[in-house]
Amino acid sequence: PSPGESHPKDEHGEFVFLTEHSTYGPSVAFGPDQLGLIREVVPLVESRSVKIFSAVPPTDDPVLRESRPFQVLSHLVGHESPGSLHHLLMEEGWINSLSSGIGISCSDFCLTSISINLTPKGMRQRDQVLAKTWQWLALIKDSVMNDPHGLIEEYHKELKTITDISFKFREMGDPTDFSSRAAEKLFDYEPHKVLVGSSEAGEYDAEVARAFLQRLTPQNSLVVVTGPDVEDSQDDLDSSARDGEWQIEERYGGKYRQVRMSDSLLEKWNHPTDIDSRFSLPGLNEFIPEDVSLRCDDPDSVATFDPDIDYRKEPPKLIVDTPKLRMWHKMDRTFRVPKTSIRLQLNSPEVYRSPRAITLNRLFQKVLTDDLNSYVYDATVAGCNYRVSCVPSAYRFSVSGYSEKLPHLLDVVTARIASLIQEMKEGDEAHPALAEIFKKAKDNLLRQTKNYIYDSPYETGSYNMRMLMETPVWHISDYIAEMEGEYAEHDPLTMKECAEVAEKCLFGRSKAVSLCIGNIDEKQAKEVAELIESHFLKSRPLADDENPRFRSLRLPTKEEAIQIYDESVASREVPIIYEALAHSESEENNAVEVVMQTASSFELGFEGLAIQELIGHMAYNSAFNQLRTKEQLGYIVSAFTKKITGGGNAFCVLVQSSNTLPPGVEESCLSWIEQFRKELENMSEERIAMEAQAVRANILEKDIKLAEEISSVWGEILATVPHTDHYKNPVFDRLERFADVLTLDDNKIDNESSIRSAADLKKRVLDFYDKYFLPSSPERRIVSSRVYNRKAKDKFDENVGKPGFISCYDDARKLKQHLSSFPTAPYW
Repeated sequence: PSPGESHPKDEHGEFVFLTEHSTYGPSVAFGPDQLGLIREVVPLVESRSVKIFSAVPPTDDPVLRESRPFQVLSHLVGHESPGSLHHLLMEEGWINSLSSGIGISCSDFCLTSISINLTPKGMRQRDQVLAKTWQWLALIKDSVMNDPHGLIEEYHKELKTITDISFKFREMGDPTDFSSRAAEKLFDYEPHKVLVGSSEAGEYDAEVARAFLQRLTPQNSLVVVTGPDVEDSQDDLDSSARDGEWQIEERYGGKYRQVRMSDSLLEKWNHPTDIDSRFSLPGLNEFIPEDVSLRCDDPDSVATFDPDIDYRKEPPKLIVDTPKLRMWHKMDRTFRVPKTSIRLQLNSPEVYRSPRAITLNRLFQKVLTDDLNSYVYDATVAGCNYRVSCVPSAYRFSVSGYSEKLPHLLDVVTARIASLIQEMKEGDEAHPALAEIFKKAKDNLLRQTKNYIYDSPYETGSYNMRMLMETPVWHISDYIAEMEGEYAEHDPLTMKECAEVAEKCLFGRSKAVSLCIGNIDEKQAKEVAELIESHFLKSRPLADDENPRFRSLRLPTKEEAIQIYDESVASREVPIIYEALAHSESEENNAVEVVMQTASSFELGFEGLAIQELIGHMAYNSAFNQLRTKEQLGYIVSAFTKKITGGGNAFCVLVQSSNTLPPGVEESCLSWIEQFRKELENMSEERIAMEAQAVRANILEKDIKLAEEISSVWGEILATVPHTDHYKNPVFDRLERFADVLTLDDNKIDNESSIRSAADLKKRVLDFYDKYFLPSSPERRIVSSRVYNRKAKDKFDENVGKPGFISCYDDARKLKQHLSSFPTAPYW
């Protein structure tokens, strides 16, 4: 409406959204008959959730598109700060996650969605979960209705500011994705608004906000409760649909029942009389950046800028080099966004010391993530992100976002880690809410670990190969035994022990590497280094030999396999076969992964690795055409090169099939390996040179946004971590040197390779293939990983105990005692 005018109303004085039910009216998809219901659903897989769907006008209605009250609503419902719905439900141990947004969007209507993922405890207490949710909505409504230009309007302005900053400093993306999204937006925006349209919000409109929120009532909502417990539950819950008849959904066969909400329940949810005193609306966001100036525009930086230099090729500079910490720094001059990324890895041999140690560290990561959400949620909303992860050799930290607020975020995260460990050490009685979070983390980790057995057959086969070729590794059964079973009952994982183990890894003896890159100068980067040292690096550093290192084991040649087993394996093209049985009774697929090891990266060098990469590039299409298109073995077909932790390399052929048993799939894979050798021999030199140029172009593809440069630079730094001081400096031009091998030029000078012409290249490709992949080669190191579906259990049982067949991880452990390891030295 024009200034001074009101929005249109109907004859009853109700707000009118012009596009609502305008296309298909008077037919209404979600009217009184479909709303005001509680529906219980029995899921096919184990999951527990409560979802509240409320019918609202379409979000592209002109007044909603302008002021967007649904964004503020979603922001507040899903907020994770102390005092929020998420924080309270998490503290009670009732939920794993909570999200809010537009669930279904159509031209006639929309359904808002509040989705709450429940713990088993939360499922039993879902009446409380729903009551708290409606209390939280009542608190939001009260603020909108009674304070039309107060806090809610400030939230709107904050979100508008964040959106404006995000749009202004949006980086380049994939051109194909951009074109697709832009085409879709042309339905909703004029061409001159396509870029900015979805990021452009108008001023806050209290009248529109009130009208929108009035739709969020129980009688205008559908509550869907999903869980395996609802079918047999005897709980006398208000939110139960126990009086409804079980039905089968006609299209997907889902089992459900539903009832209409009782008058007493509607009254209770519509007008909660006692709102939990722990609830409070969040404060304003202190992480929204105000200073978005660029350090590369500072006078000192401008003075040293050279327009003829491609600064993407400029390597980071080592600015801190001590026995405890090595930090690299690079100020961005290319992408010109006010963003910075800080990466840190704390290496400790304690992280992966035992199955118990890594399990406790993973638990701490989960507890920390849950705990930190309430502390730094505002930062994530404002475009700053953090991640703390536990890998076998270290803890990794990543903090990124708008530069002005990043040091503050890093300080908050690191300080909270220390205080959290102290609280956990004080035990369950001192911190019962924290004990609930730890218990939930343990339940979730156990469930996730056990769910591995339901992975796709091809994933199970790949996991078995990793267990065979890498050392040291702990098997998944080792992790489960730490969390459940006889020994776990006698010696359970405790919150106190978890804190003590994490403390030893994070604050004990360690060695750190770090990267500061983006809109940050050297002085600021050194201040970050001081913060890292003051928080984490107080103990003396690791000795070089204490640095955690992992090795890749050499698979046996056929002659070696005969020595390990007996002559019976000599008759098979693949002397060693790792077999497994799919766990799920409903699994219909089989899988085979044929793995042929080549050599270590050190032994292959730049030239060998480039040849291996080229073969993998050419092999994919050939394998797919033969095994998928012609033989129709299955939808998942691939041929690829694989790097093995510890310096090893391999070429793999992978197929998942529902119509052929593993021996038949394996036979087809082996036949293709010989067929592909003939294809390479018949391939023209010009064609191979063209394929090499394609690989080279892919390797040398330029980074188009800061995040891509960060990823590649950080990867080069991490590659040096396992090595001794002799190899401690990253080779930031490694990819360029790698690509030079595939550059065909009679006059090139290249110390890494003697390949000059297409004829040279073809000969090297064939020699490499013959040495490592042909059955006649004495250096061929081949193993097949088979996974059978349950219907073929008898075929699996036939091979148990036969020489050369591995049927369980104990068999794999026995074989690994015979295997030597590859050199771990780098190839550069």
